[in-house]
Amino acid sequence: MPISTLLARRYDTGEAVRLNLAGDRITAVEPAWPTGPIADWPFVAPGLFDLQINGYGGVWFSDPGITPAQVVQAIEPYFAHGVTRLCPTLVTNSHAALAAGFSAIRQAVEQHPWLDHVIPGCHLEGPYLSGEDGPRGAHPRAHIRPADWDEFCTLQRLSGNRIRLVTIAPEVPRALDFIQRAVESGVRIAIGHTAATCEQIQQAIAAGATLSTHLGNGAHPIIRRHPNYIWEQLGDARLSASLITDGQHLPASVIRSLVRAKTPQQTIITCDASGWAGCQPGTYENDLGRVLVLEDGRIVVADRQERDILAGSGAATDHCVAHAAACGAVTLREAIDMACRNPTRFFGYPEQTLRAGHNADLFVYRLNPPGTRLTIVQTIVAGVVRFGTPLAPAAANP
Repeated sequence: MPISTLLARRYDTGEAVRLNLAGDRITAVEPAWPTGPIADWPFVAPGLFDLQINGYGGVWFSDPGITPAQVVQAIEPYFAHGVTRLCPTLVTNSHAALAAGFSAIRQAVEQHPWLDHVIPGCHLEGPYLSGEDGPRGAHPRAHIRPADWDEFCTLQRLSGNRIRLVTIAPEVPRALDFIQRAVESGVRIAIGHTAATCEQIQQAIAAGATLSTHLGNGAHPIIRRHPNYIWEQLGDARLSASLITDGQHLPASVIRSLVRAKTPQQTIITCDASGWAGCQPGTYENDLGRVLVLEDGRIVVADRQERDILAGSGAATDHCVAHAAACGAVTLREAIDMACRNPTRFFGYPEQTLRAGHNADLFVYRLNPPGTRLTIVQTIVAGVVRFGTPLAPAAANP
């Protein structure tokens, strides 16, 4: 089997290394001896894994008319951002739209087997969420409904058993029974878009919920000082938390506070990229509603004059990683782990590190001074370069 070589600095230690790749595996990680300044070498890290991406470029995974080709079209741009795995996320919509979306994802994987690695699971965010303004966020009120196990089983079958995460509000009718059944079937449960009481949150955790979806967002603009549903989730060590660290969803001080309370080990970075991510500024509309893509990159619900309800993010995962580090919440190494190793561990998948025998899921990047942005040089998925220049058959200076 041909062996390819990659020379770079490790993201975690800064050590210059030579990575040998064969097939979809790292076969060796050895010290390398730069012939020039080591500062000229890029860094290499395990590929990013985002558990909440809604689409790209006007394509939503929950579009009722989405095709398998559009699934691929919405996934491929994320390779340019260092993402090697992601959970296509389907948001609140009609049963027919959700059925079409999960069917299209299944068909896309059947037609393109390489996608099976890129999509380790799907995320169903809704439709079993709070209908209150604020917690509901940009989810369409018309399609909010009580938890329905039979509906979920149908969607799971249409997905090819790929739904691995469901975000649910604990206060919706039949939520606790749904959580218990889902966990028994091997599905992870997240609490999100909720106006639940503290007691209801504790009941959901006891039933098996293990994650808070984008904690600090999907909430009322004004809430009781304490107790409230944010504190209750933040203070419970049984819950990990995902955070949208794009610089728009949460202020820097809030990111720092949430990470310090929850710990970097129990925090997962997500971009929660909207299906309108990658679109030019303007007004866009689909069956989920009308939004504005603003000049500053924010994507907001168009029907609110205040422009204070975000409809997902326009940023990608690498931007969120860089911002988490730049705002002082964590080091860049920790931020990368929060967007790679933490989601991998949350789902119980094999650990992803720079070690021989592990998957060749990697991204190579440079730091732009003053270190607030990553420039992605190369993204390798299961040993295949999906973004950047081909790998060299023998060692060469980058």
